[in-house]
Amino acid sequence: MKQLLYRLLLSFNSTSLLIVVYLVKSGYLFLPKNIWINVSPWISYAIFLIIPVLTTILSILVIDFLDSDSIELKNGKSKINFIEQANNQFLPSYLGYFFVALSIPNLDTLIISYLIIYGFTFCSQALYYNPIFLLFGFNFYYITTINNIKIFVLTKQKLKNPSEANFTHLKRINNFTFIDTYKL
Repeated sequence: MKQLLYRLLLSFNSTSLLIVVYLVKSGYLFLPKNIWINVSPWISYAIFLIIPVLTTILSILVIDFLDSDSIELKNGKSKINFIEQANNQFLPSYLGYFFVALSIPNLDTLIISYLIIYGFTFCSQALYYNPIFLLFGFNFYYITTINNIKIFVLTKQKLKNPSEANFTHLKRINNFTFIDTYKL
């Protein structure tokens, strides 16, 4: 149940900037214009942007509720064959979200589009790429183990050499996605 709730939160974090872009494009205001007070629309835009940042912080704070796991050195030998940085691989997909948000004509279409994208993100169970994690110092890596299993790891470690990679503080999001809590 904890992992289900966490995956729901990560799916929202991964897709929420689509909503932010649409709201800004459409000129929605968090604080409606008032005859007596002139509030800049930038305050609304900042509030819209802060919400995904706060939910990302929440997802970092509740990591401890996930099941623990590890990929540790065994007899001084790494269980990792290959490390591939994934930070930049998701940029085209994420830019696609922005283009979708910019082309959505109305709120009804946004709701349907968002639910479809959210559903696909949640059901894929493979990756929860959220660029806001980059702002908090996380990196995204594909790790291939000695058993040729490819997993996705979010970590603050800078990984270069598979023979030195050691994950003793992993939290399992699902069977193929982990978050490293070593430097949290």
